[in-house]
Amino acid sequence: MAVRLFQTIIHQMQAALGGRAAGVIDETGKVIACTDATMTGEVWQDASDISRDTSENYVFEGKTFRRLSGRKRSGYTVFCDGEDETAKGYVGIISVSLSQLKQYYDEKYDKISFIKNILIDNIMVSDIYPKAKALYLNIEVARVAILIRTQGDEYAAQEVVSSLFPDKNRDFVISINETDVVLVKEVKEDISDKELEKLAHSIVDTLRSELMTNVKVGIGSIVNTINEIGYSYKDAIVALEVGKVFDTERPIISYNNLGIGRLIYQLPTKVCELFLSEVFKKGSLDLLDTETIITIQKFFENNLNVSEASRQLFVHRNTLVYRLDKIHKITGLDLRKFDDAIVFKVAMMVNKYLKSSEINI
Repeated sequence: MAVRLFQTIIHQMQAALGGRAAGVIDETGKVIACTDATMTGEVWQDASDISRDTSENYVFEGKTFRRLSGRKRSGYTVFCDGEDETAKGYVGIISVSLSQLKQYYDEKYDKISFIKNILIDNIMVSDIYPKAKALYLNIEVARVAILIRTQGDEYAAQEVVSSLFPDKNRDFVISINETDVVLVKEVKEDISDKELEKLAHSIVDTLRSELMTNVKVGIGSIVNTINEIGYSYKDAIVALEVGKVFDTERPIISYNNLGIGRLIYQLPTKVCELFLSEVFKKGSLDLLDTETIITIQKFFENNLNVSEASRQLFVHRNTLVYRLDKIHKITGLDLRKFDDAIVFKVAMMVNKYLKSSEINI
């Protein structure tokens, strides 16, 4: 990051230096940025050795040098052609400019690295508050982790999301792996689920239009202290995993709206298998054909209303009644009865969960 930053700034300063060559060497003496591109990569070990012993200007082989200043001791040194007062002025200006910019980018990187370590449990709880204070981060404020999963380049996704949330002191966009980017966003304590989903929709729409990629978003729970954002991130992961099983068509899944799917997801598979064996004593759910499953789903979607379900299925009411009787005969459950319908609905979800886990029922 620092090298690219130096190269950009030095190149922009080229016209203001009156034709003099100027640039930056690292702690090994290697020229990492220079207005004269042909000098980049050269190694001036002797010049670097001198810089370690002084923080003032010094001259060496017709050039003026000055170590980068800043709160942290830097391994970089600025140079400029000439040994006169103009050269001294140039290295002073360049040193101050690069030091301030490097400090800004280092703080930004440190904050992102710190937040990422909290998300992935790579920092001791006792170290979180002192580090947060050192980075001037608000400790007690409402935040939410929004997990963005794409099938494209995570760096491109990170850049797009970063452009949507430019406040780097309140919102942090972090690349987790090749598919996942996390937005840790500061929010109002009373923000509604609807507002969060609207925010997530803006992310999905932007990524789809700019990157032409499939996007899934998991919204974690809202937390009130900085050490809890890892919990919000884990909730966002659960939201995506549960959504992958039970809401495959929805691009946005909120942890707070998972319903019974969250409960089923947390059950041991043995308990799920036992439940199915108890419910379907007469026959397996797998005995029902595709047409019957579609009938059941449409019946549930219409709140067990036979007339409305038959209309949407484009079948006669008596045909639907016949199918429901057939289901009753196979499974022992009459879906026209509320209690049986609930059991059957849960059983379908459990069966779907087990199949998604590649477990033979």
